[in-house]
Amino acid sequence: MVGVAILVLAVFLRTYNIFSIPIFADEAIYIRWAQVMRAEPGLRFLPLSDGKQPLFMWFVIPFLKVFQDPLVSGRLVSVAAGIATILGIFLLTERLFHSRKTALLGALFYAISPFSVFFDRMALADSMLTAFGIWSLYFGILTSQTLRLDFAMLTGFSLGAAWLTKSPAIFFLLLLPTTLVVSSWPQPKAGRPLDGKVLHLIKLLALWAVSWIIAVVIYNILRLGPNFHMVALRNKDYIFPLSHFLTNPLDPLQFHLKEIIEWFWVLLPATVLIGAVVGVLRRGRRFWREFLVLALWVIFPLLVQGELAKVFTARYILFTIPPIFALAAVGFEGLTQKIKNSSYWILLILFALPSLWIDYLLLTKPEEAPLPRVERSGYLEEWTAGTGIREVAVFLRAEHNRNPDKTIVVGTEGFFGTLPDGLQIYLTNIPGIIVKGVGVSISTVDSSLIEAKKAGDKVFLVVNSSRFEGKAENLGLKLLAAYPKAERAKRTREFVVHGPRESLYLFEVTDDAIDIFNVKNP
Repeated sequence: MVGVAILVLAVFLRTYNIFSIPIFADEAIYIRWAQVMRAEPGLRFLPLSDGKQPLFMWFVIPFLKVFQDPLVSGRLVSVAAGIATILGIFLLTERLFHSRKTALLGALFYAISPFSVFFDRMALADSMLTAFGIWSLYFGILTSQTLRLDFAMLTGFSLGAAWLTKSPAIFFLLLLPTTLVVSSWPQPKAGRPLDGKVLHLIKLLALWAVSWIIAVVIYNILRLGPNFHMVALRNKDYIFPLSHFLTNPLDPLQFHLKEIIEWFWVLLPATVLIGAVVGVLRRGRRFWREFLVLALWVIFPLLVQGELAKVFTARYILFTIPPIFALAAVGFEGLTQKIKNSSYWILLILFALPSLWIDYLLLTKPEEAPLPRVERSGYLEEWTAGTGIREVAVFLRAEHNRNPDKTIVVGTEGFFGTLPDGLQIYLTNIPGIIVKGVGVSISTVDSSLIEAKKAGDKVFLVVNSSRFEGKAENLGLKLLAAYPKAERAKRTREFVVHGPRESLYLFEVTDDAIDIFNVKNP
């Protein structure tokens, strides 16, 4: 019953008020790809055109058939991945520490962690990568402890699925041999102490080979697409070459380590981080093998990414955090072993309270949640945050329903991302509405919108205030609505350049725009 209650709580935290965070740029792109792939089976590898693996989008496709709102469809895939991660943490913790109570604690701590709650509510591939990562570790440990081929195959399937999700899955393949530390090594025989261990190691190597081969075969499914080479090319946009370590080993490592500490302190949150440290210190002698494996699966990817990552945000390290919750559960159990029931529950509530408070803010008032600077800027404040897009889509649908025979043309800023993709996902099934990108910075009304207006279409322009460089009255634009985003932090560059708040503007292109355009373009 406790386990069921944890799952119910996890589902609630990941689905309640699921629109509290506006659609994000990458969410819009991924869902749009899923819609296109659903409509045209020949484009099943469309994400490869931008160097992205397609498994997350493939999972979104069946959800699009069930749920009317495409953003709900995409985000529910991450919700399901988050639940899978919770189950993986439970099984992994129970396997390593032989305690169902500790396993339940690990699952609970992850279920309520603001780090997981935030990203499990977003239609991004990171939650799915995290799920496949923890299951790869779990099956890898089972393989090492049982030497069973079926578990090696399941490990390979998990690794392959992770690799079809995002490139950082390569860490899981590299870290698989660390499971030998917790393997069930045979007792040495008198006079021949190494014979059994050598055979055991050979079996392990053979089973790992099976896992790796399966993973590589699954990954090579991507070769069926025409742009397989783009994955490697796009990876170079995100990471420095390995030689960077030899030329400048502390840059950007020092800065990224500070960010990691901040993210962990705020989003794990601090109680979990402290619990993990306490677990290692208090019970490290008894469980040093288990702790070593878990620590390597956390620390190695963090150090490599911290050293080589050109682009570094909190979601890029989400896949590293599940082992921390197993350590935190062990630490909490170690601290409360001799505490009576009432005091135990009081301590548990105090331990969970910071997480639950931040969760409450994320679900109800995300602009007040203590998000790290980069996350707040990207998800709530700037052009990457799609505040108002759903409302604009509702307005355009209503306009279409009022006059179904009249074509509506909508120009947006950008060509790829929050706009126009964020609007297209809501209007893709309405042939009478055309959504197109017309430029990154908007200072004039695009000629294609003018031509549509001349043809008698109803024409609109959707643009963020920071991207709008003209004056509406001087361009023949009528402001219909403005959707303000979260306030910017003071003294940031964006605050100084663009003001205290970004807004999404919905303009109607009026007949005056034609005359103004003709005067400027005789």
